[in-house]
Amino acid sequence: MVSPPRSAPTRAPEEPGEPEGPDELADVSFSLNGSMTALRVPVRWTLADVLRERAGATGTHLGCEHGVCGACTVLVDDQPVRSCLMLGVQADGSSVRTIEGVAASDGLHPLQRTFHEQHALQCGYCTPGFIMLALGLLEREPDASQERIRDVLSSNLCRCTGYAPIVRAVMAAQAEMRR
Repeated sequence: MVSPPRSAPTRAPEEPGEPEGPDELADVSFSLNGSMTALRVPVRWTLADVLRERAGATGTHLGCEHGVCGACTVLVDDQPVRSCLMLGVQADGSSVRTIEGVAASDGLHPLQRTFHEQHALQCGYCTPGFIMLALGLLEREPDASQERIRDVLSSNLCRCTGYAPIVRAVMAAQAEMRR
């Protein structure tokens, strides 16, 4: 299914010279959560902007827009990526997974469920980024140690919960995903 592009972005240009004309647009095609998506996007837009503004994947949150907080983490070709640091045109030909594509058709993914059960979220703003980071880790390293999980998760920021419930949630999901 191809997502139709929106007629205009909702974000105003952030600086003079922000792409607006047809000469500064590019066609980008990628798999978004398992569905082929073709969009025409400004060449300077980040992947986060493309996902949110053109593809409607608003679960990808923008926090710092400098790659520090991890709220914008998505999986590109199964690797966690800070979507605020990657240009949207760089996703051409890739497979992109966002939080919208995590849940199974029959219910929540184990990571989503254990985040709820372990009280690993409060305001929830950082949650999609943590879940995508943890998913990327557990898919590549299903037997990751608690130390490894802590180390990887330390790259994302949460100002509400502290990290103990988040680590517990990932460890519980890991146990469930091994079954």
